[in-house]
Amino acid sequence: MQEFAVDTAFGRITGLRNGALQPGQPRVLALHGWLDNAASFAPLASCLPGLHWAAPDLPGHGRSAHLPPSADYTVVSSARAALAVADALGWARFTLVGHSLGAAVASTLAAAAPARVEQLVLIEAVGALTQAAEHTAQRMRESFDAQATPARPLRVFADVATAVRARMQANDLTETTARGLVERGIAPVEGGFVWRSDVRLTRPTALRMTESQARDLIAAVECPTCVIYAEPSQPYFPEPLRSERAALLRDAQVHRLPGSHHLHMEDAATVAALIGRFVLRDVPVASLV
Repeated sequence: MQEFAVDTAFGRITGLRNGALQPGQPRVLALHGWLDNAASFAPLASCLPGLHWAAPDLPGHGRSAHLPPSADYTVVSSARAALAVADALGWARFTLVGHSLGAAVASTLAAAAPARVEQLVLIEAVGALTQAAEHTAQRMRESFDAQATPARPLRVFADVATAVRARMQANDLTETTARGLVERGIAPVEGGFVWRSDVRLTRPTALRMTESQARDLIAAVECPTCVIYAEPSQPYFPEPLRSERAALLRDAQVHRLPGSHHLHMEDAATVAALIGRFVLRDVPVASLV
């Protein structure tokens, strides 16, 4: 995949795309998960080169600009940033693929701008994380306290291998998967490397949607949707919640695969086969590779 960059109202957003868009080629805007980056989709793109993949680093991630201190990182702001990337690329309509946080952003964008999204692929999430309304004040206080606390010095990794091992331990990733994310997610400094991502991404957001708000947005998605879940489920998105969320979609197929949270990287071929059949329903997957 090749580097690209676009200037938007959210600052310069960088990313990876698999070459120039060919006439008639399906356009896929791919949104990565929390503290991941565009490299998250390199394995899928290599399995499905017949699709045109554009995977941006969401604001504050990878090599993209950080939002100014006056702006908050939210699912809604990320959805607006993703749409700004599509605008900058000149894409009126496109397929959205999202993983984890990116799936929450993608489903929000599909609900908010249905005329722009042709198809939707959600991996390991449907809708945003939520919180009960009665916890709003407490979360707001925690967020304000965290933002007022000076940031601790960034951990400096002596070499790339050390950073890779840290990422493997944090997310139970294989070395190959972790390396792809780490190499794009670190920046050189004196004495080694530090994470590029904005430290504010690790602090609590001031507001979360309620479950009823999240479900209203999910039910508003109009386009055909493919949901891919790993088994077993993640603690933050357990059963029966994730099945209930998927059931709200108007036109959806749901697949469950044994694997980890990053199954789109660690079992890219299987996930790519599902996406290929979904995006081009009447075209054999073999013709996409």
